[in-house]
This record gives sequence, structure tokens and C-alpha cells, in this order.
Amino acid sequence: MKIALIGHGKMGKAIEEVARKKGHDITDIISTSDQLPVLLENLPDVAIEFTQPESVYGNLKYCLQNGISVVTGTTGWLDRYDEIVSLCEKEKGTFLHSSNFSVGVNLFFELNEWLAKKIAKLNFNCEIEEIHHMEKKDSPSGTALKLAEGILGQNRSYKDWINEKSADHTKLGIVSKRIPNVPGTHTVSYTSNLESIKIEHVAHQRSVFAEGAVLVSEWINNKNGIFTMSDFINQQ
Repeated sequence: MKIALIGHGKMGKAIEEVARKKGHDITDIISTSDQLPVLLENLPDVAIEFTQPESVYGNLKYCLQNGISVVTGTTGWLDRYDEIVSLCEKEKGTFLHSSNFSVGVNLFFELNEWLAKKIAKLNFNCEIEEIHHMEKKDSPSGTALKLAEGILGQNRSYKDWINEKSADHTKLGIVSKRIPNVPGTHTVSYTSNLESIKIEHVAHQRSVFAEGAVLVSEWINNKNGIFTMSDFINQQ
């Protein structure tokens, strides 16, 4: 399969290594948006995009308008997600976004929603903690926000989330920590006066995200439409 990389930071380099080991052809490595026209010289089957929030919309738009299937893991831009969905539908393109390509994390998302639904009417307080490396730009992480969305969707006592410990039981607290050389840890805790429940996902290596991004790109190849990691997890 021919893969183009848009973004060549830590994740881009990790994806390149995994893709080459799997025998895929890296057609182009795009470091800045003004290099995007190079993609048209040797059209990839899929472009994998890991850049910055300010760049992602333009990168996705370019790919979709030029018939390039695109997978992105960039976070911090989802206020424009619906625009990309509309463009993808208009262009009859192929697009998948995930805040986290770890297969384990996406199973964790489903477990999180199940637990939130079961516990919604009980007297437990909930908190999310996320730990990432110092270079992580967005806070809270996209993964923590998706966990929060899953809880808010199942537990109506929470009206919103806040990026700190919360004494207000209508606001779900998300505690963000930045520590050197940590690939990513997410913990959801429920606490009552009598007991506690905790579910946690720990990434041991950055390569788990790169491996997932390549697996998803293989899966999405020759498909058409707008997909999520849930689609990937549940259509195996």
C-alpha cells in the first residue's frame, strides 16, 4: 500500500518505521502545508496526518478535495470537525479521525461508557486523570475529552467538564499532568464514601499508537465514507 505522511514529528517518525516494517511504500513525507501539492505527483492510497491543530483543517481539506483518503490523529481542532464531515460527503471521500489509535484505548472507551451508564444512578463521584509527555500541546488530551463525552452522555447529573479537580458535582473534573517521557495514561475513577472503582489504560510505548494508525489505514483502504475507530473495532 502507498502511504503519504503529513507531519513528521515523533508520531510521524514512529508511523514511518511501522509502515516500512510492514512493507508499505512511503510515497511522500510532508513537513509543511505548502508541500501538499507534492502528493499529486504520486497519489497515495492513504495519507496519515499528525500535525498541529492550526494546520489540520487545511491539510484534510486538501486531501479530500484531491481524492486522497485521509486518516488523522491530530487533536485540538474538533470545532471544525463537522465542516470536514460535510466536505467529505460532498467530495464522496474517505476520512477517519481518532484522538487515539491504540486498540486498547478504543476498547477502554466502550468500557468507560458501559460503566458510566451502570453507575449513573448511584452515589459515586467521577474524575478523569490523564498523564502525557511534556511536549503534549493540548490539555486536556483528546482521549480524555472522549472519555468525558462518554460519561456526560450516560450520566445526566454532569452538565459539563472542567480541566481541574471539581468540587462541583455537576462538573466532571479532568486532571491533566505532564511528565517527561510518558506515552500516555488515562484513569477514570468513581468514589463513594464506602468504596472506589478505577479503570485505567496505560500505553507502554509510543509505537502502540503508530501500529494502530497503520492498521486503520490498511482497513480504510478502498473504503468510502466517514469512519471512526469504533467502526474499525466493531467490524473486524
